[in-house]
Amino acid sequence: MIREAECGDLGQILELYLFLHETECPEETDHLRQTWNQILADPNHHLIVCDVDGKLVSSCVCVIIPNLTRNVRPYAFVENVVTHEAYRGKGYATDCLAYAKQIAEKRNCYKMMLLTGSKKESTLRFYENAGYNSSDKTAFIQWLNL
Repeated sequence: MIREAECGDLGQILELYLFLHETECPEETDHLRQTWNQILADPNHHLIVCDVDGKLVSSCVCVIIPNLTRNVRPYAFVENVVTHEAYRGKGYATDCLAYAKQIAEKRNCYKMMLLTGSKKESTLRFYENAGYNSSDKTAFIQWLNL
């Protein structure tokens, strides 16, 4: 089942992020809890999960960004696309991305953007098959205070 994250999902989401780029789950602190509550309360921040028999196996984030261009239409940014290693190849991430697209369409977004750090051909093909292209824009990243 594809749905938006709920309050009790934090632990499983943090464990799922170990298959993204994290090496350990962060310590449960007031800052972590405040950030989690802020995400859940933000109507523009959608943390989408795939729940298989009570286990979160895939996820992505879709943030709707208000905008003054394109006839004052917002755009969506997709981030943190991840699937548990044992559940890959079953379409769960594709379903999460499709759910994000539905949110963006309902909010009248004029585009969706997604960045990936992966250079793997299979990952790039996955995003292309989900409707994204790498030819329209050029992305630049500046890392801050790492």
